[in-house]
Amino acid sequence: MPSTLFSFLFLLLLPFPTLSHLFSPPDNYLINCGSAAPSTLVDHRPFAGDLVDHRPPFPRAVSLRNYNPLPDLLPIYHTARVFTSPARYSFPVTDKGTHIVRLHFHPFNSSNIDLGRAQFHVLLNGHVVLSNFTRLASGSRNPRIVEYLIWVDADSLVVVFVPNKDSKLAFVNAIEVISAPKDLVPETAQYLSPSKVEKFEGLNKQSLEVVYRVTVGGVKVTPFNDSLWRTWIPDDGFFKTSVGSEKYYFGGRIKYRVGGASREVGPDNVYNSARLIRSKNDSVPSVNMTWVFPVVGGYKYLVRLHFCDIASISLGLLYFNVYVNGHVAYEDLDLSYITNSLASPFYADFVVDGGEGALSVGVGPSQRSMAYVVDGILNAVEVMKLNNSFSSLDGEVCADFVMKSWSTGNNTGMLFTLVAAVCIVLSLSIVIRRKLLGSRESVSWSRLASNSSDYSVKN
Repeated sequence: MPSTLFSFLFLLLLPFPTLSHLFSPPDNYLINCGSAAPSTLVDHRPFAGDLVDHRPPFPRAVSLRNYNPLPDLLPIYHTARVFTSPARYSFPVTDKGTHIVRLHFHPFNSSNIDLGRAQFHVLLNGHVVLSNFTRLASGSRNPRIVEYLIWVDADSLVVVFVPNKDSKLAFVNAIEVISAPKDLVPETAQYLSPSKVEKFEGLNKQSLEVVYRVTVGGVKVTPFNDSLWRTWIPDDGFFKTSVGSEKYYFGGRIKYRVGGASREVGPDNVYNSARLIRSKNDSVPSVNMTWVFPVVGGYKYLVRLHFCDIASISLGLLYFNVYVNGHVAYEDLDLSYITNSLASPFYADFVVDGGEGALSVGVGPSQRSMAYVVDGILNAVEVMKLNNSFSSLDGEVCADFVMKSWSTGNNTGMLFTLVAAVCIVLSLSIVIRRKLLGSRESVSWSRLASNSSDYSVKN
């Protein structure tokens, strides 16, 4: 039986300023799904419940409570909003541009419903960000947070949950929709390919999924210590060459400068630690530091590298090479020339192909490296997946197919062929148009139809 999409507009929610963070986003929606009461996290952010007058915002949706939560489990994971048919949250946007979207998932058993068996799709403004998502695939019942950077040039940002036809169940524990700082995602980056290095245009218009956010040589950085409420995990699980390198911690002040990396790009706790290569005698070490990150092949990835010379005793002593996926990203990188100061952060963005399911980053001495000084340094790495030609971050499926497959019941064989063909034709037309325009910029998303009987995600 066809289902109906229901909009829930959070018109009464205003940005929540926090005393512990300098950044105050114009759009700041923090939703505790399935709850009527607000919850405040340890980082002092209040999450508002999505129950209106103690009634659910969606017909055919239920609110579940976890009556046996794990010890120290955050309160936003004590409840969940559960859907048995497609439903959407619609957030008014006052500040057009890049927005951070975080979706929180924690399956639990309640009222004879096992959220662990839920399987569903999630769409963000016409982009498929999760396809046939299930928490059981990870083998863990711990909470999971997925984060996206979405370009918004309309009046709303819409999150759609579509249950899989087999499980007929979707859920979410919490949603964050936050305006991103204007300098968080630039318009261009360097595209590194086997044949040449060229400029990648329209990066800020792409949909990005945060795959890894890693602090190098340091401890875990929690949302309480990040002005954008991010989590940075230690690099130990990705670092492959411990011989010839060392961890380093800096106790001084990080010197942010105009035009350089801001605290929103990377907090102090990320830049005050690093791994480095140091020459301890009259020769330059013949060693590289290497990190390897498992990724899904078939996508392009944004690799953001963070540097801050917190270990040199003077300017003009540190020179090193940087490699991304085997390509030379920088030769004889001189942080002093870029920042004109020690302990001043700098970051660089590169776009690479995912290749065979692994992405590597390397740092090592260069031809200009010197003895008795630091000959290589890295402070942090971020890896983000770019949407493919189907406007998807999870498989070769477009949003129209996800919606139409639900509305047509089990007659999906013929539908898949037809919709896939449409998606391919649209993708080819996009590629041809880009070539004609001489641009790599992606097509912007369309607003979901406001007509509750229309399942199309395009006007």
